[in-house]
Formats: sequence, structure tokens, C-alpha cells
Amino acid sequence: MTSPKWWDIAVAATVAIVGITTAMAGDGLDRWAAWIALALLGAVYYGFGRRLVSVGNRDPRPSSMAPSVTLQVVLSLILAMGAAFQPNIVTAQVIVFPLLWVVSLTTKQAILANIGAAAVITVGFIVGLDDGAEGVVESLFVGGLSLGFSLALGLWITNIAEYGEERQRLLDDLQRAQGELELMSRDAGATAERERIAREIHDTIAQSLTSVVMLAQRAGLEQPTADSTLELIESTAREALSEARSLVAANAGLPHRDASLADTLARLGERFSRETGVTVTTVAPLTELPRDLEVVLLRCAQEGLANVRKHANARGASVTVVQSPDGVSLRVTDDGRGLGGFQPGDERGFGLSGMRDRVGLVGGTLTVADAATGHGTELTVDIPLEKDAAS
Repeated sequence: MTSPKWWDIAVAATVAIVGITTAMAGDGLDRWAAWIALALLGAVYYGFGRRLVSVGNRDPRPSSMAPSVTLQVVLSLILAMGAAFQPNIVTAQVIVFPLLWVVSLTTKQAILANIGAAAVITVGFIVGLDDGAEGVVESLFVGGLSLGFSLALGLWITNIAEYGEERQRLLDDLQRAQGELELMSRDAGATAERERIAREIHDTIAQSLTSVVMLAQRAGLEQPTADSTLELIESTAREALSEARSLVAANAGLPHRDASLADTLARLGERFSRETGVTVTTVAPLTELPRDLEVVLLRCAQEGLANVRKHANARGASVTVVQSPDGVSLRVTDDGRGLGGFQPGDERGFGLSGMRDRVGLVGGTLTVADAATGHGTELTVDIPLEKDAAS
């Protein structure tokens, strides 16, 4: 209970009740002295102590203990002086001891304040009783009992409060960690989506536009056959437009939804041959594969032929898809100049790295090496198949 409102009520009720019992138990100067002590007790609380009641909940806590120590000393002395005139006023310790706890900044301060207050109030109680040895024994018993009860209750409540604060801290940490995890997941998802879109653009629109550029260059060099080249440019541009529309519509499938992988690869090889003059042979099974695997195989074939166009200086190439119960393989080979010491890990562009990422997403592997025939390059993609997909 750290709300000043409840302490206002508790202090007012304690002062009123103790004031009434003092009026019935004493008379004359003792009664007036007791009332003055109670009035001072209330005045000190409402004028100064009320602002310190919730000090334990402030963040950050005050660095100086001076205000709380001052309040504890003043409250203890007022109660001790009142008890010296009227012993019944010692009943007000039921509110003084809890106040000593609640305004303390540390548990150590609270314990020392309780011990000091108990000693001072016990002295005042002894003076008020003025009953010789029996009065001393009674005062020590009452003081010790009050101190023991206050320490036991205060430490118990403090442990409960610290446990609650620790749980609240853990809850705040958990919520903060959940928020950070959610943000990281959202960022990871956004990054993965950006990478996916980048791969799609590279493997579709970028390749088609590259073809358009090269065909336009060829049209400038081959004026007599410019009409056929322009026809090729139009066809390639239409293909790029179709792929762009497919990408915008979030369609990551094959450019021709109703066509099989074999037909799509055949058209790819035919168009590549028309654009570059390189003879392309395509061999693919008619067995249907999961659509995501067909997309991966098609994009890898496109990228493989694009590398043949850019680097191989080849006269012929082949695109072969081989399917087995355990998996499916794609091989793109050419009879060009070969790697010539080039290592796939040395690439600075997006082609092979993007292809490797794409293949890795479906659990496959990508290898690029010189062809076994000794001429050209061989790109191999191996993707495992689940049993239900293979059947």
C-alpha cells in the first residue's frame, strides 16, 4: 500500500482513535501533551512525510536518504515524547512503524530505523509509566514485542514486494524479447521476400531485357536481316512483358501455366538458338514435378544459358533433365571455352549466387565445373524428391 490516499486515511484514523483513548485515560497536562504529540504526528506526516510515502516506487529512486531519515527521526521522537506524558499514546506505533518501512530506501535503513524508533519509544514509555522495575520490564517487553512484530511483518512484506518486482521485471524482459523477436522475424521475412523478388527479376525480366539489348545490337550490324531480328526483339519483349505481369501478380510459376516443363524448356532453347545462333538441345521427361521444383529448374536453365551467352563462346549447348525415384537433376552443358581457371566462388554478380540460393531453398545443390569431355562447362543442379512427389 504505497498510495498516499490510503496512508492519509490510516494516519487520520490512528490519530483520531488514539486521541479518543487518551482523553478517556488521562487528564490535565498529560492529556494535553498527548494531544499535542498526536497533532504534531499528523502535521509532520501531512506536511512532509506524505510526499515520501511512494518514494519506493519512484524510478529512479532518490540518491539521498536525508529526507526519509529526517522523517523517521522526527516521528520516533514525537511518539517517544508523547509516551513520556501519556503511555497510552504508544498505541500510535501501529502506524509509525509501517511508515518507517515505507519511506525507507533500503531494507537496511528500514531495520535500523525500526530498532532506533523502538529504543527511543521504549525510553519514553518507561518515563511515562514511572512504575519502577516493573514498569521497566513491561516497557522492555512491549518495546521488544513491537519491534519483533514490525521487523517480521516488514521483512515478509518486503520479500513479497521484491518477488513481485522481480516477476514484473522478468515479464517486462519477456515482452521486450518477444517484441524484438517479432521485429527480427518481420525483418527476416522482408529480407527473404526482397531476395526472392530480386532472383525473380534477375532470372526473368533481366535475362529477357539482356536478349533485347543484344538483338538490338545485332540489328544494327545486320541491316539486310534487320526484319527478322526486329521480329525476334518483339517476341523477346513480349516474353519479358508477360514475365513482368506474372511477377507483379505474385505468380512465381512458369511463364506458361498450361505448358509442361519439357515444352517450356524446348521453347527456351529454340528462342536462345534464334537469338545467339548457338544450337541448343533440350531433353526433359514428361513426368510432372511439383510446381516449385519446375520453377527452380527453369530459372536455373535460363541462368545457365545466359552464362553460355555471356562467357562460353560456344557453338552448341544442351539442357537435360533427368528424374529418378530419389531426385531430379538438371545439366546445362556447352562446348565453349570452359572455366579457364575461374572459380564459381569468385563471381561478383548475382547469377550463380542467386541460383545457389534458389536451389538451396528446395534442399538442392549446385555445381559448376569443366565438362567431362574436356571442352566447355557443365552446370549441374541436383534436387532431392520426396517419395510422394517422386511417385
